[in-house]
Amino acid sequence: MLPDVMTPTTTLAAGLLSRAGSDAAMVEILSSTGGPGTRHTYRELIGAARVFAAELRRRGEELGRPVRVGLLAENSAQWVVADLAALFARAVEIPVPTAFTPEQAASLLADADICLVDARGEQWLERAAAARAQVLPEGCPVIGVDLPGLVEAAGTAQLPPLAEEIAAAEAAADTVVKVVHTSGTTSAPKGVRVRLHGIEALLASLGGRVDDEVFARYLSVVPLSLLIEQVAGLYMPFLNGGSVTFLPPGTALIGTVADAGPRMLSLLRQAQPTAMVVPPTVAGLLLALCEQNPTEDLSRRRLRLFGHTGPVFIACGGAPVSLDVLRRLEAFGIPLYEGYGLSENSSVVAWNFPGQFRFGTVGRALDHVRARLADDGELLIRSTSLFAGYTQEDPSSVVVDAQGWLHTGDLATIDDDGYIRITGRKKSLVITAAGRNLSPEWVEARYRELGFVREAAIVADGLDEVLGLFVIDAGTDRAEAARQIREFGAGRLSAIERATSVRLMAEDDPEYTTCFTVTGRPRREAVRDLLTRTAPEEITA
Repeated sequence: MLPDVMTPTTTLAAGLLSRAGSDAAMVEILSSTGGPGTRHTYRELIGAARVFAAELRRRGEELGRPVRVGLLAENSAQWVVADLAALFARAVEIPVPTAFTPEQAASLLADADICLVDARGEQWLERAAAARAQVLPEGCPVIGVDLPGLVEAAGTAQLPPLAEEIAAAEAAADTVVKVVHTSGTTSAPKGVRVRLHGIEALLASLGGRVDDEVFARYLSVVPLSLLIEQVAGLYMPFLNGGSVTFLPPGTALIGTVADAGPRMLSLLRQAQPTAMVVPPTVAGLLLALCEQNPTEDLSRRRLRLFGHTGPVFIACGGAPVSLDVLRRLEAFGIPLYEGYGLSENSSVVAWNFPGQFRFGTVGRALDHVRARLADDGELLIRSTSLFAGYTQEDPSSVVVDAQGWLHTGDLATIDDDGYIRITGRKKSLVITAAGRNLSPEWVEARYRELGFVREAAIVADGLDEVLGLFVIDAGTDRAEAARQIREFGAGRLSAIERATSVRLMAEDDPEYTTCFTVTGRPRREAVRDLLTRTAPEEITA
């Protein structure tokens, strides 16, 4: 039995430091050949992070304030060490996806004092420099995370006694410790200032909703630059003495290229996960795997998919999943637990959990969160994990009113048992030229019921027809795909909802990252631009 997760009176850094003497696996990295992977223990990585934290504290003392640390790396042990070092030093971490363009990265790193990189991050900066892109502010040094060197130094470095570091972490004041990206209305992402005590309040609530064993072996398949992946993929497993498993180095993460999902599925059995957080596109992929052998019993299905016969907590967020897909997965014994979150709330607001779920909802608000509806149906939340503002404002910025309620911009319903159902985005609710209202998120979820559709994006605001962009499996016959999309719309959607102009995109199309965020949400202005300037498929609806 794993130890209890952090209580509200235990800080995140103290909980992690208390495991510094453990030789249990903390990080495992899968092998690209299918053989034994690489294993790093708590003793190694926390020791390395303590050494690095001392350097970050020294830099902060020279500046007279917490050092601002850019982090540009793939999901790796180096990422984990850099993250923990920033946490122990109470620095301000600015994680940047390696899938970002130089312009996007520059907007987040404008105030960075240093930039930490692994080999992948260093290569990314070299490519940016070759393209003459200015990513880092003048004078900002780039520092490689030398994991072997740090591990070796941990054995000889003159560090404060561990008990003193834990006591200092317990007494840590609330402060901004991360600036994480969230998409806005422009190409430049906004930075969300995330508070230390906000993350801790969230972790305490999550720990009260799931059994300790759930996060024993977490598989990370989306970028760690996403706050939800830091919370679910690092802190929840580590505070419970579990481990995180990373894909083989160089493997594309889901959300960075369109065909990453199918590649990831081939590694599930090797990873043997007990938990993972995935975007909605993976739901259809899992269902297709289940349907390959519909008569096998549950133990054999789990063994075939996940490499073991126990349950796997598969959480999903970012966009709605079709109710039909959820029910079919549940019938196969592979439930998908939908949730809802905002970076502005340190990630999770509500989630479904084993024994506490309702199809078609995102679950109930966590214990430290209060939720209610405004008169127009907008979801409002108030919690102890709210953010400390943005680095820059744009029209997509959410507002916290005078009473402390955050206006999410999402439309919702809340049933008598507290389960929240997200019905659409207030600002993406579109009005067609004919004056009809359309919620694109709901329509997109329906189209994803088609097994070959990985993502869908609908635009119709002020247009005479509904335009649809559909990301389909590479190699799928385009004419057949277009025909099935047409028939699905005609049979399952109303005349004002179905796409009458269809554009197909292969899952390996380089324009994918222009049209979708790393969490799979459509960038609607980019989608609209693409659909209005390119010819549709040769079909009529």
